[in-house]
Amino acid sequence: MGNDPITVETTVSAPAEAVWAAWNTPADIMQWNAASEDWHTTASEVDLREGGRFTARMEAKDGSFGFDFGGTYVAIDPGKHLQYRIDDGRQVHIDFIDHGDGRVTLRETFDAEGTHTHEQQRQGWQAILDNFKCHVEGKA
Repeated sequence: MGNDPITVETTVSAPAEAVWAAWNTPADIMQWNAASEDWHTTASEVDLREGGRFTARMEAKDGSFGFDFGGTYVAIDPGKHLQYRIDDGRQVHIDFIDHGDGRVTLRETFDAEGTHTHEQQRQGWQAILDNFKCHVEGKA
């Protein structure tokens, strides 16, 4: 299973500024950051600067399990690219590709972890991106 990178993406029908803001605003993150209906994000902090930290508290809605997902921003090109290092050392790159027609593609590439299969990881991260798309398009 190694650390081979995995890529997921979605295209959001919304202005680039709205997509960037929803990705990086704690109140928005708490609305979209879940891989399934039985999970939610109960707290989020974002210090959007190189060397700044972010955290999201993810919990099962029934209270049976929860964890903190956090890391440190490595590179930021506002509206275009984010790179961060998750606390376990894995790298994540996110490209915000503005098509100039009110659509933005988010392409997220992350180092795989060794606990879950690549397909499980791809499905989980894709589900979160799909929730993000629905959240942003619902606000537009």
